[in-house]
Amino acid sequence: MDIRLQAETSAGMEDHLFDRRQRLNHFRVKTILFSLVTIVFVISASSSMDSANGNEAKSAIRSFLREFITRNATTIGNSTQLIFVTNRDASSFSVGIDFLEKNGGLWKIVFPRVNATIGEKGFASLNKKKEGDRRSPTGIFRLGTAFGYGPSVATKMPYRQATEEDFWVDDVDSEDYNKWVRGPPKAASAEKMKREDGLYKYGIVIEYNTDPVIKGRGSAIFLHRWGGRGRPTLGCVATPEGNVLRLLEWLDPAKKPLIILGTEAELRTLRSQ
Repeated sequence: MDIRLQAETSAGMEDHLFDRRQRLNHFRVKTILFSLVTIVFVISASSSMDSANGNEAKSAIRSFLREFITRNATTIGNSTQLIFVTNRDASSFSVGIDFLEKNGGLWKIVFPRVNATIGEKGFASLNKKKEGDRRSPTGIFRLGTAFGYGPSVATKMPYRQATEEDFWVDDVDSEDYNKWVRGPPKAASAEKMKREDGLYKYGIVIEYNTDPVIKGRGSAIFLHRWGGRGRPTLGCVATPEGNVLRLLEWLDPAKKPLIILGTEAELRTLRSQ
């Protein structure tokens, strides 16, 4: 009788412990599932918020850009690709680049704003750019020939390979001033288009002072890859290689791309004639 009671008691205790373990395990599983669901929800919500913010940032156009486009509608004409290179301090060589495209009658941002550098002494005032002043010109300009060291690059723009025999003349007394020439130039000074520092590995000509060419108004103004973060140029626009390649691939001559350079204050004075 005592043995049977002891056995029944032991069995009851084991059943009780088993039930407790089952309930504990069940609680642990529920806790883990709840934690996983919470984590997934937080990640999903965060991702959705980031996506929404990214879309908003991508589609939002700064009021300065909208106002400029409205004021200069005649000059912009039927161009549907615009590149703005701007800052707020004429003496600063640090700038930002905005990329806009017009589709269905609406202008939209196509790439996030990127950092770039310009001439060491910042922007020259409108129509005040001079040869050798280490400033970048202010105004609205066409984009011309893309160039690089390789035989080709992914772009719809006309492309020219820069070789050891290619030079851009910056001698104000030369008949070839502000022109790309092949072979030794008949000039006192010219810049090699295939530079040893690789700055012109990828780039595109900014059509400043090219038609007509005015002696002494500045030469060799390009948008090209930069030589290092924070380093200014002698008057060109420079940005990391990836930005240049993305720009070249995006540009389409059929869309008549334009580039706008200057401080926001100076550009506010521009208006279509």
